[in-house]
Amino acid sequence: MFTLPITYLEASKIFEIRTNRSSYIFGINEKGNPQSLHWGEPVAASETADLLKGWGHSSFDASIERDMEEYGGWGGSHYSEPCLKVRFADGVRDVKLVYESYAIIHDNELVIVLADMHYALKVELRYKAIPEYDVIERSVCIRNEEASAVVVEQALAAAWSMPAMPAYRLTHVSGRWAGEFQLRSDPLTEGKKVLESRRGFTGASANPWFAIDSGKADESSGSVWFGALAWSGNWKMVVEKSSFGRARVSGGINDFDGAFTLAPGAAYRSPVFVGGFASVGFGDMSRKLHRYQNECVLPGSRIRKVLYNSWEATEFAVSVQGQKELAKRAAAIGVERFVVDDGWFGGRNSDRAGLGDWQVNPEKFPNGLQELIDEVKDLGMEFGIWVEPESVNPDSELYRKHPDWAYQFPTREGTLLRNQLLLNLGKPEVKAFVLGFMKELLGTYDISFIKWDMNRTVTEPGALPLHEQLGESVWNRHVENLYEIWVELRRSFPHVEFETCAGGGARIDLGILRYADQAWISDNTDARDRLSIQEGFTFVYSPSVMMCWVTESPHGLNGRRLPLSFRFHSAMMGGLGIGANISCWTEEEAAEASRYIALYKQIRSTVTEGSLYRLASFADGNTAAYQYVSRDGQEAVVFAFQQAQYFGYQETRLKLQGLVPGRSYEVLSENGSGVVRHGSNLMQIGIPLGLSGDYASSMVRLKLLEE
Repeated sequence: MFTLPITYLEASKIFEIRTNRSSYIFGINEKGNPQSLHWGEPVAASETADLLKGWGHSSFDASIERDMEEYGGWGGSHYSEPCLKVRFADGVRDVKLVYESYAIIHDNELVIVLADMHYALKVELRYKAIPEYDVIERSVCIRNEEASAVVVEQALAAAWSMPAMPAYRLTHVSGRWAGEFQLRSDPLTEGKKVLESRRGFTGASANPWFAIDSGKADESSGSVWFGALAWSGNWKMVVEKSSFGRARVSGGINDFDGAFTLAPGAAYRSPVFVGGFASVGFGDMSRKLHRYQNECVLPGSRIRKVLYNSWEATEFAVSVQGQKELAKRAAAIGVERFVVDDGWFGGRNSDRAGLGDWQVNPEKFPNGLQELIDEVKDLGMEFGIWVEPESVNPDSELYRKHPDWAYQFPTREGTLLRNQLLLNLGKPEVKAFVLGFMKELLGTYDISFIKWDMNRTVTEPGALPLHEQLGESVWNRHVENLYEIWVELRRSFPHVEFETCAGGGARIDLGILRYADQAWISDNTDARDRLSIQEGFTFVYSPSVMMCWVTESPHGLNGRRLPLSFRFHSAMMGGLGIGANISCWTEEEAAEASRYIALYKQIRSTVTEGSLYRLASFADGNTAAYQYVSRDGQEAVVFAFQQAQYFGYQETRLKLQGLVPGRSYEVLSENGSGVVRHGSNLMQIGIPLGLSGDYASSMVRLKLLEE
């Protein structure tokens, strides 16, 4: 029997958002506040009315239920993290929101309107159910219907209340440059844990995603509640456990230095904060998030072209002839997209000059870029190029002409990071400049791919005269103008694919991924380190956007020597790229690379469009293994890795997941030899890893046999 995603039980004032495998229920309590009642396994909403009550502990703690408000304003006896904090024109800083009305739109969207009890301030709570992936998109719209301006000091997108449990555990990711997406799990005790970025972009030190469980969930069992914020600027998530044992997660744009003013009649719309429920562990959570992103968020195709990037081969010493030679070698091993990195423009011979002067360097390219592009296309490849439009070197014509375009405080010397400053993209003239040169570049040349980089954080974010301070946060304007630029570029050049990059993986979130086809997740391309980075990344984000490169051995970052097979296997688990100096490869290495590239083209649809199962992790032992099952279930691919050989060879078997127990599969090794095994045996007994030696790896393909 079909159940509508959203229902309202008028007699008890209860709303239910139903997905395929979860119920999200809240009601309007006697004080007129939307109060969370249940989030988790499906239940009968009509029997939750008894939960809709005021809770008190003593005269000192008389309103415990406020910790479960769907959207609480700062005021009264609310001492948890407020979703909304404002200052009215008369100096009042207290918000008292009560339920006013609701509307159901297109069956799967719910709007709850709250109004302040005294002031003409309205808050619309917006919910959109995505039933097939068990997720809900939440956001708010704040409308100022007062005759005077209202200062908004904090406006979060949503608060997610967790069900009562004996204990809570938080899982999130932390990191730094070259060590992004490191998984962390911590028991929650009373108090607050704040995950945030104040750097102007998403950041490498944290990512706007959380997962909560009872402390007993693992990869394939247990209930997990999760959420991710779609915002690429300063953000904040507050994970809070009260002294009465309830936990909630609130999040949105960071309030630090972020106050803004709503003029009379103006409205503010928050970014989307996605939340979801998984009943079969962290693997189930990730697969729901991946499918949601692939179907509802990401633009373009999920199939990644095999890419070569020339940075490690040439760095800034770019020349048309040198790039041609690399292109020939890349085409010979099967590369489909050739990308010129930094050094092609202006006086860009090091990172000290030229950034901002986006004209083709006439010494490096006497005939412009077209000569190289023609060569690349004649070799059967697409052409791509690197840009960093938001930054500028002080030693550039752009800065000498427009020093006021950079973020700065007039009485301070600007901070140089990587010998560069950051352009104030919030200024209309800067936005027009960036959009103009990008449209000229893409309109002039046959370019199919843009690697959009941002290699420094925001510093000295601009001083505004007092008469200009009423308005939007300078931090927010940068991100919103960035989004608008990408929207316009995608509209004008629909054939161009875009990659988000920021000093590695520092700008990856559900906001930028509405416009980016793929993501550069770390500047660390060491294949062993990458396995840990990629594992953490896939907890949240789809492998279809995860770009992975094969680079040199020994690696320049740590001197580690790894076999070419290990490097390729590691890089084949997302979008495959080659970043090594292939002009130095032997004929044997080129031939081996060619075989792996051809193999990747056979399996990439399974990798980038299929379902990921994390079978083993280096976090738990000496082996790591990952399995991808195609969307139609006809094929599976397994990658296995061994870190070191201990005490001689010992056979280890790997139990697979996601197969059909009653069917048989042909199990094929990389050399094409195969055996037939029953699905139940593959999942209950497993397959031998067959790994021997240090840094050993293998890949196995499974094909479902016809009945």
